[in-house]
Amino acid sequence: MSDLLSNLPPEVSPPALVALIVILVVSAVMSGLSGFGFSAIGALSLWLLPPTLGVPLLMTLSSANQLMSLGQLKADLRPVREWWPDGPAPYLLGGLAGAPLGLTILHVLPTTTLMAVFGGLLLTYATWSMARPERPPVGGAGWLPALLVGFAGGVIGGFTAFPGAAVVVWTGLRRLPKRDSRAIVQPYILGLQLISLVLLATQRPETFGPGYWTLLAVTLPVVLPGTLLGVRLYRSLSDINFRRIAFMLLGASGVGLLVKAGSAMAAVAAVARLAR
Repeated sequence: MSDLLSNLPPEVSPPALVALIVILVVSAVMSGLSGFGFSAIGALSLWLLPPTLGVPLLMTLSSANQLMSLGQLKADLRPVREWWPDGPAPYLLGGLAGAPLGLTILHVLPTTTLMAVFGGLLLTYATWSMARPERPPVGGAGWLPALLVGFAGGVIGGFTAFPGAAVVVWTGLRRLPKRDSRAIVQPYILGLQLISLVLLATQRPETFGPGYWTLLAVTLPVVLPGTLLGVRLYRSLSDINFRRIAFMLLGASGVGLLVKAGSAMAAVAAVARLAR
């Protein structure tokens, strides 16, 4: 273990490692409980790690988290042959189409401002949803609305790394039961995260250096038990309490985006001060 810890990146001090593990365990429990939100809470780790290291680590741990929880809940999932038109397939197809546009936005437009605006909207929506009285679900069943929502999620995920937010909002507006919601949201998030990792590995192979693998070896063994605990808690939730937790996690996603945007703005300001 001491040899492993000696290979940690220099910016990861022992106190920073403890804080990182706490953040990731909470992320795993909440994602196991709700089916999403790992990267939302995990974005706090970007205060401890540079984005070039923190983002791929979060993607990998989020994928492991989704695989673990999907394995535990496989009885609740639709068979793959039923993924179209009422399952996750149209969402995934839309997400695949939207992700390249999101990545283009990432390199062309002021993404810190976009993240801050979208984070504020998510936080506002989540707060409003928790405070409002119960309302009837919106319409919009069918593959075309699902395709468009998946596309929006792909675009948003391209520049925020939170692709599931749009799909979670949509399933919440439709008031889907917790089982149906997770059967759509989790395959969608897992699919887009795996595709992002493949693109990152082919376009930026240097991202997956020794520091990444060392952190993954240290953090994965604490994330997976947290996921199992979250899944166990999920089984005891009613649909109403599940929706409440989903809104709380959406709010956390908004806060995570605001934190991420604030971190990027702080880094830009620090560079500007050094340039003077």
